[in-house]
Amino acid sequence: MNPTTTAAWRALASQSESIRASHLREVFAQDPSRAQRMAVKACGIYLDYSKNRISDEVLNQLVKLAEETGVPAHARKMFAGEKINNTEKRAVLHTALRNLGDTPVMVDGQNVIPAVREVRSRTNAFARRVRSGEWLGYTGQTITDVVNIGIGGSDLGPLMVVEALKPLADGPRLHFVSNVDSLHLNQTLKDLDPARTLFIVASKTFTTIETLTNARSARAWLLEAAQGDKSAIARHFVAVSTNKEKVSEFGIDLENMFGFWDWVGGRYSLWSSIGLPIAVALGPDGFEELLAGAYEMDQHFQNAPIRENLPYLLALLGVWYNNFLDAKSHVVAPYNQTLHRLPAFLQQLDMESNGKSVRADGEAVSYATGPVIWGEPGTNGQHAFFQLLHQGTSLIPVDFILALDQPGQIEPHRTSQIANCLAQASALMQGKTQAEVQAEMREKGVSEAQITELLTHREFSGNRPSNMMLLDDLSPRTLGALIALYEHKVFVQGVIWGLNSFDQWGVELGKQLATGIEQRLSTPNSAPGYDASTEALINYVKAAKR
Repeated sequence: MNPTTTAAWRALASQSESIRASHLREVFAQDPSRAQRMAVKACGIYLDYSKNRISDEVLNQLVKLAEETGVPAHARKMFAGEKINNTEKRAVLHTALRNLGDTPVMVDGQNVIPAVREVRSRTNAFARRVRSGEWLGYTGQTITDVVNIGIGGSDLGPLMVVEALKPLADGPRLHFVSNVDSLHLNQTLKDLDPARTLFIVASKTFTTIETLTNARSARAWLLEAAQGDKSAIARHFVAVSTNKEKVSEFGIDLENMFGFWDWVGGRYSLWSSIGLPIAVALGPDGFEELLAGAYEMDQHFQNAPIRENLPYLLALLGVWYNNFLDAKSHVVAPYNQTLHRLPAFLQQLDMESNGKSVRADGEAVSYATGPVIWGEPGTNGQHAFFQLLHQGTSLIPVDFILALDQPGQIEPHRTSQIANCLAQASALMQGKTQAEVQAEMREKGVSEAQITELLTHREFSGNRPSNMMLLDDLSPRTLGALIALYEHKVFVQGVIWGLNSFDQWGVELGKQLATGIEQRLSTPNSAPGYDASTEALINYVKAAKR
């Protein structure tokens, strides 16, 4: 439905003006219990959302908005396997991939859980063989390095998880190649031994141009070392795909092809056999713990009241800022260095899901939908883009993420890490008034002339909102819960905005055009077929190549 027609939307619009006029400093002064009331803990994640520009009444209306737009009912449909991806006539069941319960999940009359568990059993068994040294390369040596070749969800998900949990990794070294720029592959392979390197080619259709280009070059690298012995391919390449014919043509033994299903979207696929690199790096037990954390968050999302529900709270706050306070971007600032790929992962998850201007019913939207998601590890961001967050002209909410415990942390680094995270959230909220600036400078003996000159430059308006998520630890279980939290947040927002969050037609046109342009660049005297600017660029590139 169109959310703007709901009573809750109208009430929120009317309340936005009073919220704009208030400051969080005064709000906290008037309500000392706010920090305790606006905090929830579940699945190893403590969410403090008290530093948001909301009132209890705003939150009540946001809850009503979720109810009036049918989010709970739509969530039940998703978990039940109904085909809520209406443009592709597909179920949306990444949640089935981590379903550890006994309830069947039916798609087209079949319970998919047994098939999910059978594939996971095969991927885990393969990971054990590689990790134990049972799997040998063409020279009879064990595998020391594993290179995942994929792109999009086949790269970002497993890469983010492997990086995040690197202190726990005890298997072969993991590498990830996604860019069709040959330097990405070449720089990855230059110090590796072909006889001890295993490639995982991750492509659902096994036709993705970037992935197959990199895979063919990796195969040529291996065959050069193996003196053209094509039997070596089967010992050094496995596939995560559904296209048996293409996988076999490549030279991969179908016994080493691990499939998944059309109801697994790419950006939600790390829970499937796409997560094979995770199982290799952490071991099957580590991968199972990741799934368990996500399953725990699934249960929380389905059963906790909306006012105590982490995904709902993050989603509703995002809708409030996007649609009622004109905040068009959102920062993710993890303070654990190993989470450095989390913002990029969440960019795809959020922007590919809800970056849409057409509702699921085909009607154009008349309101803002998905915001721009961006970020970096917070300690770097403090010395870079945080200037914009503190004193820029745009309102940009921030998600601060900090795991309190992680293997390998030492003092005093850990204390400094925590202090910086908490301080930035406080500074964004509090700001610094002109009176405070004056008092501070006078105490340091600064002249009145200098104070007058610098006063406005050193003033911080504050009133900049943020969420603080404190993780008990950075373990597979807690990370799994965090990822699932964001997945469900995106889902809730998509339902409120009336979108189909599970298709991505916007990425298709560029793919189609790239195929034709590649042919134009490779074929002499080929006929023009593009706009004047593109034709001019093609001709320039062809001339430069000559």
